[in-house]
Amino acid sequence: MKILKFGGTSVGSAARIKGLLDIVNPQERQIVVLSAVSGTTNTLVEISQAFSDRDKDKALDIIKAHKSKYEDLIQELFTTPEGLQKGKELIDYHFNLIAEFGNHDLFTPTEEKVILAQGELLSTTLWHLHLSEINVPSVLLPALDFMKIDEDNEPVVDYITEKLTPYLDQYPDNALFITQGYICRNSFGEIDNLRRGGSDYTASLIGAALKAEEVQIWTDIDGMHNNDPRIVSGTKPIAHLCFDEAAELAYFGAKILHPQSVFPAQKYNVPVRLLNTMDPTAQGTLISKNGGEKGTIRAIAAKDGITAIHIHSTRMLLAYGFLRKVFEIFERYKTPIDMITTSEVAVSMSIDDTTNLLEIIKEVELFGKVGVDEGQTIICVVGDFNANTHGYAARVLDAVKHLPIRMISYGGSDYNVSILLDTKYKTEALRSLHNRLF
Repeated sequence: MKILKFGGTSVGSAARIKGLLDIVNPQERQIVVLSAVSGTTNTLVEISQAFSDRDKDKALDIIKAHKSKYEDLIQELFTTPEGLQKGKELIDYHFNLIAEFGNHDLFTPTEEKVILAQGELLSTTLWHLHLSEINVPSVLLPALDFMKIDEDNEPVVDYITEKLTPYLDQYPDNALFITQGYICRNSFGEIDNLRRGGSDYTASLIGAALKAEEVQIWTDIDGMHNNDPRIVSGTKPIAHLCFDEAAELAYFGAKILHPQSVFPAQKYNVPVRLLNTMDPTAQGTLISKNGGEKGTIRAIAAKDGITAIHIHSTRMLLAYGFLRKVFEIFERYKTPIDMITTSEVAVSMSIDDTTNLLEIIKEVELFGKVGVDEGQTIICVVGDFNANTHGYAARVLDAVKHLPIRMISYGGSDYNVSILLDTKYKTEALRSLHNRLF
C-alpha cells in the first residue's frame, strides 16, 4: 500500500480537486491524505482569534465571506443536482458548527482546535462526494478515530496501527481510501492537531503504522531543492537524500517537508518521495535509508525567527552540573534548543519558540550575565561532514567570511554545519554559499 499526501494548493480549487485523479490511480490500493483547501486554515485561525477577542461580529463576517468561497467551489465541483445538494449540506453543517462557537461564553484553546479541524474535514468529504458523483469507489476514513497523540504531544504509532488496520480490513475489495491530515485526538480524547504542516506528518505516521511501500508528499514544487529557490537563482532539485540529510533540511527551514515527518518513516524504513502536483512527470526527491551520493555537499536551508541567548559566568560554568541546571530551565518551559556552543566562561544557545522567553531569562540570570539577540537566522549546510571528510567545513566558512557570524555548530552531526547570523544577512549568506559550494 502507498500513502499519498496532497497539500492545500493541490486541492486549492475545483479544477485541482478534480485533477487529483490524474495522479491517483483508483485501482491501486492506497490511502490519500488531504490538507485543507488552500487559505482555509489561515482563515480558521482568524475566526478563532476573533472569537477569542469576543468580537463575534467580526468572526461571523469572516465566516460568511469564507463560506461564500466554498459555495463557489461546489458550483464548479459538482455537475448533478444531487451532488450539489450534498455539497451544500456539507458546507452548511461545517460553517454552522463554526458559527455556533460565537454563542459560547468562553472560547478556549480546545474550542479553537475544533474549529481548525474543520478545514481537513471539509476537503476530504468534498473529494469523497465528488468521486461518488462520478462513480469512483472510495472510502472516507475518519482520522479522529485512529490518529492520537499522548500527553507529551507525541503520536502513538501502535495506536494508529491498532485502530486503522480494522478499518482497512472492512473493505478488502476497495482500493482508494481518503483521510484527513493534520488533525488528531489528544490523550484526553479531545480534538487536537499535529501543528501547521502536520499533514505531511500524518502521511508519514500512517506509512509507518502500516509499514507502507512508500509515502508520497505531493506539493507545488518538484522536490527538495539544494537552496531556497525564492531567494537564490539556479537551484536544482535533489534526486536522492538519506533520512538524516532530509531531517536536517526539514528542521532547518526546507518548507517542502514538515520537520517531524521524516522520523516515523526513518524508524520503520518507509521511503518518502517528494513530488510536484503541477508537474507529475518531474522526478522529485526520494528520501530513503541509503540516500544519494556520498562525499558531497547536498543542500542549504535557512530557519528564521531565531533568538540567541548568551550566558556569561566565570563563577558557574565549569562547576559540576551547571549545564544540566541550565537545560532543566528550558525543559520546564518545554522550549527546544536548536544550536549550542560553549567556551571556558560562556555558553550560547538558540531557540525558535519565545513563548516563555522572559521567564527563561529570569531564571537563567541566576547563573550569570545574560544577553539576548533576536531576529537571527540559522543557515544549515547539509552534506557528508563525517570525520574523514576534508575541507568541506572550511569551504562553508570561507563563503561567509565577509559576514558577521554569531555562532557556529560543527561536529554534533555528520550531516551538517550550521551558522547563526542576523537575519538581515540571510540573503547574502545563502547566495554566497550557493556560489561557493555549487
